[in-house]
Amino acid sequence: MARVLTNCHIYTGTREILNGYLRFSDHILGVGEMAAFQPSSHDDVISLSGDIVVPGFIDVHVHGGYGIDSMTNTATELSHMVTKMRSEGVTGVLLTTMTQSPSRIRNAMVTIRQAAIMNPAILGIHLEGPFVSPKFNGAQPRDQIQPASISKLADWQRASGNRVKLLTYAPELSRSARFERYCQENGIHLAVGHSDARFDDLEQCQINHVTHLFNAQRGLHQREPGVVGYAMLNRQSKVELICDGFHVVSPVVKIAYQIIGPDRLELVTDAMEAKGMPTGQYQLGGQPVAVKNGRATLSNGHLAGSVLTYDNGFRNMIQFTGCSIADAVKMTSTNQAREFRLNGKGSLELGSDADLNVFDKHLSLMATYSCGK
Repeated sequence: MARVLTNCHIYTGTREILNGYLRFSDHILGVGEMAAFQPSSHDDVISLSGDIVVPGFIDVHVHGGYGIDSMTNTATELSHMVTKMRSEGVTGVLLTTMTQSPSRIRNAMVTIRQAAIMNPAILGIHLEGPFVSPKFNGAQPRDQIQPASISKLADWQRASGNRVKLLTYAPELSRSARFERYCQENGIHLAVGHSDARFDDLEQCQINHVTHLFNAQRGLHQREPGVVGYAMLNRQSKVELICDGFHVVSPVVKIAYQIIGPDRLELVTDAMEAKGMPTGQYQLGGQPVAVKNGRATLSNGHLAGSVLTYDNGFRNMIQFTGCSIADAVKMTSTNQAREFRLNGKGSLELGSDADLNVFDKHLSLMATYSCGK
């Protein structure tokens, strides 16, 4: 039996249907205007009375949540955490690791591989570090930072079952054509982050992704554009943005949106294990983290990831910038699916996976379906 959502305002990722229907099982069986809807006796029809339907969100930078951390918990616990993220509208993730010892990173690769077999919403892995700059380490443990190494990266990629899709690193410390070629040949997108790189150096690199814009990177200066200037000017780059109002305040979010635009920005949470949990003491990469008033900080005051839920990030982006829902859909799903070639994701067109969110007219999340469930 197929489920059919009717009388809804649909954003498919490529078009807007003001009053439409969506028929799905584990994938999209039909989508169109209500005037073209032909009911079947096998349909389970739900009338939404104008509610909004968008593709499921894809978070490509998330360390944890709900008391669980990607570096320390079991495969079963990681799978459970990702399933709980449906309550935020998330139907796909790149689980993100921390700068740690090679053995701890390898162990995390094995665990995430096992979790991904259990849970298809785990679409891959984002390695954040350990090849980063000690000058812009942020919440990455400085004593675990290492020079870029093909042999280490290859070992982690094998241990993950070839699931590493994104590597955040500091190219100014370890730039190597051989290293870049290995990543290209093995499906690993290179991201600049936790980096002191200069604009001219970045233009010589094979980098088309910028990690958490404005945070832990060389900023924009009138005599040196830095990482931020590269993010703004390199039209091939996708650019992460944490819309919690702490990592980037609302006027600066608006500046990023107006300069970089909805076709390149990707909303991320950079969330850690305290997301969805009470105020208190937590950890990130073995470091104590205090969470209070929606902020997660280390003892030195550095932000240590976020406790942002993705649906709040979606609403914040619209509120901070005045962008359309269609543009917000690009930044929360479509761009990610295209960048990482996630077939069937980021779209509600015929044949796509039935990953979708239902919002009411006030943008409160009402329901999430992951592969139709």
